[in-house]
Amino acid sequence: MQVAVLGAGYAGLTLARKLERSLPDDANLVVVEQTGEHLVQHELHRVIRRPSLADDISIPLKDVLDCEIREERVESIDPDENRVVFEDSELEYDYAGVCLGAETAFYDLPGVEEHATPLKRLHHAETIREEFFANEGGRVVVGGAGLSGVQVAGELAALAREEEVGAEIVLLEQFDTVAPSFPANFQQAVQKELDKLDVEIRTGTAVERADDTEITLANGTALPYDQFIWTGGIRGPDALGGDRPQVDSTLRLGDGTFVVGDAGKVVDAEGEAVPASAQSAIREARVVATNIARLVGDTSDGGGDVFDPRLDQFSFNSPGWLVSVGDGAVAQVGPTVVTGKPAKALKTTVGAGYLYSVGAVRNAVDLLGEELGD
Repeated sequence: MQVAVLGAGYAGLTLARKLERSLPDDANLVVVEQTGEHLVQHELHRVIRRPSLADDISIPLKDVLDCEIREERVESIDPDENRVVFEDSELEYDYAGVCLGAETAFYDLPGVEEHATPLKRLHHAETIREEFFANEGGRVVVGGAGLSGVQVAGELAALAREEEVGAEIVLLEQFDTVAPSFPANFQQAVQKELDKLDVEIRTGTAVERADDTEITLANGTALPYDQFIWTGGIRGPDALGGDRPQVDSTLRLGDGTFVVGDAGKVVDAEGEAVPASAQSAIREARVVATNIARLVGDTSDGGGDVFDPRLDQFSFNSPGWLVSVGDGAVAQVGPTVVTGKPAKALKTTVGAGYLYSVGAVRNAVDLLGEELGD
């Protein structure tokens, strides 16, 4: 019995660790991750200002998993044939979790992909930092005021203050508010934190195109820039043709294939669309681990000839949201929004707690030291 986990982000690592404990001994678990490492994505923006954090948020999979690990790029997936295609080989599976995450969407806006830096990988954070200092600050335009854009803008504004660099940070958002997918009181708190850092916020402002010196806005206005960063949306992984297939609350794409995390669009058991986020991915992975283990166990026991066993369904009910804004933070727990030291302490605790939960104890301790030492 071959079980594959494709990708080792939040969804992939959670799924793999749970499957290690729940699959029968005769099942072979293989995890495919091109980098061989797990990246703690929600702390990636911090590397822009604190390069030393790169080691804390990059976890070698061999340190936290005890299964076969293949460092290959997934070129394509055929859920009808239960087959994964790599550059020079293929892998057939009985069951698989597609946990490849999402890529940055540039929406075919002319010049944007060519001239803007996204924030998805460590080298992106390093590039953003290098360009910031190479330009001696200048005007930095961040396209997209979701949580990622807010965190990048806040980090750069804080970096400019620390290093006494003259920088103008401009945050663009096509919708009418920052953090447009979140409750109004959370949005207002985020905007106040950005205002404290003198980030210029332009909502209701869409990008039409860009060249190497200026961005043309949808209203025809030209916005010159020294550095352009894009966090304006997500698309599916290349292995799925750039699409994010929609799956129901079992997260099943085919008989043996599940899509977990940002790689898919999930509709939960209540019929609600699930937001793309780390907490969604982790919780989805727990459900899929249970379902795959149940299917594998049913097959191993000689069942499954007529009906599959009943599968668990995923329901999303968020306990809250967290975002850092420079040295500040905003946290929403239930209907309550908090800022300042309590929010920062909560975010630090959640980050370290996650690392501990996936077996990266040293990384958790080091992260706490870095964060609390700020």
